Amino acid sequence: MHRTGKTNGLTDVPGILVGHFTDAAAASGTTVVICNDGAVGGVDVRGAAPGTRETDLLAPENLVEKVHAVCLSGGSVYGLAAADGVVRYLESKAIGFPLDDTHVAPIVPAAVLFDLGRGPEFRPPVDRSWGERACRAAGPGPVETGCVGAGTGAMSGGIKGGVGSASWVLETGIVVAAIVAVNSLGSTVDPATGTFWEARLETGKEFAGRIRPRVALPTTPTGRPGGNTTLAVVATNAILTKPQAKKIAMMAHDGMARAVRPAHTMFDGDIVYCLATGQQPLPEKSGFFTTPDAQTINELGHSAADCLARAIIRGILDAQSAYGLTAYQDLELV
Repeated sequence: MHRTGKTNGLTDVPGILVGHFTDAAAASGTTVVICNDGAVGGVDVRGAAPGTRETDLLAPENLVEKVHAVCLSGGSVYGLAAADGVVRYLESKAIGFPLDDTHVAPIVPAAVLFDLGRGPEFRPPVDRSWGERACRAAGPGPVETGCVGAGTGAMSGGIKGGVGSASWVLETGIVVAAIVAVNSLGSTVDPATGTFWEARLETGKEFAGRIRPRVALPTTPTGRPGGNTTLAVVATNAILTKPQAKKIAMMAHDGMARAVRPAHTMFDGDIVYCLATGQQPLPEKSGFFTTPDAQTINELGHSAADCLARAIIRGILDAQSAYGLTAYQDLELV
């Protein structure tokens, strides 16, 4: 049986720090996931309208094995500027890919979601300072969720979106966790039942009795190019290769597709990153295949998908009504 980690969040993976910068007045913000010692990274992009930086670097055939942070930001194309602040902050701490005896190059993949026009100004004033301030706020404690960081101005299926996180500790001692900013065109709630598509995945009492009997959903928006996007990072303390990290990112998308319907649309830029901090060896299992850890990768990928689905629900549960968007907790009952 799986159990949640101590905080039921991404920071249950040792070596992972999470920080947010929230500009509530501008209806936007930035979230960073930092790995001071580096983590083997993988990525899978399924949405048709992504906004990214350093994504190609994570391809298994490319040079760099480890990344030092992932930056998730609101602000659409303008939000990529926040990653500059993350790079500068890590450089100041001498965290990065060694270039020589005194210089480093921090490896910081980044992705953005569309929240333009949800604040008083169409474009939020995002710049490198947002990334720096999110880094300064980063720590190993419980992950703040709801209308914070990249989820500040998020919208999901016509209701208020937000940041969610969840973790599992497997019987092997391997930890799997997820953080997500839910800004989806699709809905997390089944209109036929009025409850979450994946409510069945609740572990312990993590939803705290907040799943309501049946809510009335607003009219589903038709969407517009680049107008949405769900951004996620899954992490584990397992020792993984880059191809294995990519495979787990691919499998984790299944959790997004189960929890948000439809997902991966032409108007979403849905992305999942996978980070492996490398403290726990994979238990080998005998079998027909020459790769003895194949079954373990299956289990990790499935667990990552379930953690991501749970994190998506928590992001919606923890959101508060704002910017003309009604939160799940404030929807009328049928």
